[in-house]
Amino acid sequence: MIDWTSWLDYGFMRSALFAILIITPLFGLMGTMIVNKKMAYFSDALGHSALTGIAVGVVCGMQDTSLAMVLFAIVFALLLNKIGSANTASTDTIISVFSSCSVAVGLAILSKGGNFSKYSSILVGDVLSITNREILYLVVIFGVTIVFWLVCFNWLNAVCIHRALAKSKDIPVKVMDNMFAVLVALIVMLSIKWVGILIINALLILPAASARNLSSNMREYHLFSVIFSVFSGILGLVLSYYTNVATGPMIVIIASVIYFATYWRGRKDR
Repeated sequence: MIDWTSWLDYGFMRSALFAILIITPLFGLMGTMIVNKKMAYFSDALGHSALTGIAVGVVCGMQDTSLAMVLFAIVFALLLNKIGSANTASTDTIISVFSSCSVAVGLAILSKGGNFSKYSSILVGDVLSITNREILYLVVIFGVTIVFWLVCFNWLNAVCIHRALAKSKDIPVKVMDNMFAVLVALIVMLSIKWVGILIINALLILPAASARNLSSNMREYHLFSVIFSVFSGILGLVLSYYTNVATGPMIVIIASVIYFATYWRGRKDR
């Protein structure tokens, strides 16, 4: 008989669980606004920019490239936001090209001399290697995000629904856009090492998309998104322990199953 609590005997598993309990609610919350604002391309490009940020740190001779990664992500997010607000038909194409070029530069620098193997782990992530220092960073960004959400959500939602109307009500539209972009950049960069570049966008989008299939109002939308995100994170961690599969992909698989289940249920209700 399988002991479903044996994984808690290990300190690294408890640290991983704590990290998941901190960051998955943020994915659920931020994902709702990302889906509403149709920013999937934005968060995907932002996640891939982590490689370029690491490359910048390597070129600058930094021992710890995390700071360079975060700073580059903030600049990159603000630039993407500026391009996205241009309201041109080719905005998504421009961002895709810019992101591809940025990633290519990062890969070229990191792979010079055949050294890319040192950074390949960031592609899929490893939550089991998270340190107490990194958990502290997650706690800080969790607190910042909750405060930001409580103070600015109504403004953000107004901007999302009708930018011109929000501007006429003296809501600082550009400031809200930039603050949200920077916050997404910080969350992505602080969690990229354990989530992985290839799948972090899925963790931002899937819980919110699943919640949208079921919710009838904004309160339900946020609640379901957070529940789906936390549930996927915890179950993915437990199953990855017993199946010896990487945690990040397992979480995404569960989140995908939830999405298809809610999509079917939503269509049936309609």
